Order: sequence, then C-alpha cells, then structure tokens
Amino acid sequence: MSRTLRPLLGALVASLLLHLLPFVDFWSATPVATPPAAQPLQARLEPLPPLAATPELLLPEPPPPPATLARSEPPPRKSSRTIQKTWTQAISEQFSAQQREGLFYPEEAIRHGLEGEALVLLMLDEDGQVVAARIEESSGHPLLDDAALRAVRRLHSLPANAPMESLLPVRFRLK
Repeated sequence: MSRTLRPLLGALVASLLLHLLPFVDFWSATPVATPPAAQPLQARLEPLPPLAATPELLLPEPPPPPATLARSEPPPRKSSRTIQKTWTQAISEQFSAQQREGLFYPEEAIRHGLEGEALVLLMLDEDGQVVAARIEESSGHPLLDDAALRAVRRLHSLPANAPMESLLPVRFRLK
C-alpha cells in the first residue's frame, strides 16, 4: 500500500468504529427494559349529576309609563336631514350623480356594448374619505375596471357607519 492510502484507511476504520459505537452496547451489563404495552383507551358515559336548584330567570323591570302631559303635543317631525342614510345608499347616490354627469360609464365602453361587474376593495379613513381602492375581481374588460376604480376614488364623505374596508361590486349594464 502506498503511504497516502495507509492514513486514509486508518481514518476510514476509525470513522466506521465511531459510527457503529452507538449501536453496540459494551458498557451496560443490564438488558434494556422495554416499555410496557399501552393500555387500550376506555370511555364511559355517565349521566349528569342533578342540579342543586333550578336557576331563576331574572327579567329587567319594565320602564315606568311616561307622564301624561297637560296638553297633547304631536311628535316631532323628522326632517330629511335627520334621517340617516346607510353607506350603501350614499354610494349609490354618488354613483348616480356621476352617471348624470357622464363620469361613470365610459363612452367607449357604451359604443362597444361592454358590460360587466368589477369587484373593488375600498378602504376608507375615519372621515369617510377613500384612501385606497384596487380591483379584486375583474369585469373582464380593462376599460370597465379602470372606470370602476375612477368611480370609487371619486366617492367622498361616506357616513360614519361605513366599514373601513369593504368589497364593493361596481356593475356596468346597458339599458
């Protein structure tokens, strides 16, 4: 054997012995105890213990009847300003206003007879102003998708009950 192979052979034998060492148990004279077999699970249904006492249902006291006034006054009339609109009604009204101004449905889309519905993710700030919008689901026509984004970004002053984020379907239909 050559001089370079002898040290490599010795290193190989040493490596094999070190790797086999965990499998050979020289030092322990006692046999390794095997763990006991696991007992099978057993379940048993038992009836619930009887309740000590039946809980009593407590109802709130009814409000006292309002005091009758000396003269009968009609209830205050609700003006159109006091009626709160929902945020979806506000969006619908603003889209209608955009349509009346010719800003909602693009003329080119009308000429080509394009129709569709784009799903827009709408994000609002605390004041009801649009801070971000993006297309979540395309209408299938880039022209309508761009028009939907422009229409949503033109929204302003939505009511306080509007969610901070919502998915808004924007429909383009020809009559």
